[in-house]
Amino acid sequence: MVYHDIWLTISVKEKVLSVYRKYHASKKMKQERALRNKNRREAIRQGRVRKGDGTHIDHKDGNPKNNMKRNLRVVSAKKNRKKQ
Repeated sequence: MVYHDIWLTISVKEKVLSVYRKYHASKKMKQERALRNKNRREAIRQGRVRKGDGTHIDHKDGNPKNNMKRNLRVVSAKKNRKKQ
């Protein structure tokens, strides 16, 4: 019985991982991730953030596709997570 439960738990985890990987490998997710990375790199070049400083690039209007400079700001990771 215990062996069966462990096997079932492993197969559920594998299924969840498979769905997660498929989702993040989709064209849409890759494009959105590339935009986030682009915004972060630009902020690093401008000296507004540093790697590992615990800050995020936030969209003031909440629209992740609106990447105009006036819509982006640097906030703490805690504040950005709270907003969502």
